[in-house]
Amino acid sequence: MLDMAKNSEIADGIERRTTADFVFERLHEDIVSLKILPGSKLSEVEVARRFGVSRQPVRDAFARLGNQDLLVIRPQKATEVRSFSMEQISHARFVRLAVELEVIRCACIDPDETVAPAIEINLELQRAAIESEHSDRFHDLDYDFHRLICEYGRRPLAFETIKECKQKIDRLCVLSLTRDSRATTLVEDHCELIKAIHDGSVDEALIVARRHLERLDETISLIHKTHAEYFE
Repeated sequence: MLDMAKNSEIADGIERRTTADFVFERLHEDIVSLKILPGSKLSEVEVARRFGVSRQPVRDAFARLGNQDLLVIRPQKATEVRSFSMEQISHARFVRLAVELEVIRCACIDPDETVAPAIEINLELQRAAIESEHSDRFHDLDYDFHRLICEYGRRPLAFETIKECKQKIDRLCVLSLTRDSRATTLVEDHCELIKAIHDGSVDEALIVARRHLERLDETISLIHKTHAEYFE
């Protein structure tokens, strides 16, 4: 009887986690794509009704989104989508720059050459995505490129930090009308960066990387001015 009860408990836990994952992924997509705008209030009851699930997996999903700074959860008060914070955005930019510059330095000094073919394929796919105007495809390839750079520099785990910082900025940049028009320039930066790494030129690679990561500064400042209602 104890074994049956334990197995049932385990099965319930697996099902709950699977449902929570589903709710988390759907809400995460809606929040980062701004289908649900900053400042919007979310109700466990309404979200549970929307997805046809119980409140527990919704509560679990809310907690995970809160840990990612996407929701503000206050006891006895409505949960809401976190507004943008210029302080947090600045910090995310600072952390990403520091980590990625060190990864690139490592790639110049001691690259894992087995990753080089995958990078070249990625660059070709980036160009093809731009030519076919598949912005979502380019967005995914951009993430893959920076992941591959971490592997090239033998620092694969660093991408988790870079990805977390990058996602915070990308959520903001959905508000930018120039988001897609920047793609060609970004690919040119990527190509220059890889050439500098191939040449083992640390100084040149770091210059290109800084320029690449700083391209968003003006856009972020403009969004802050034109969409102040979405900021803390």
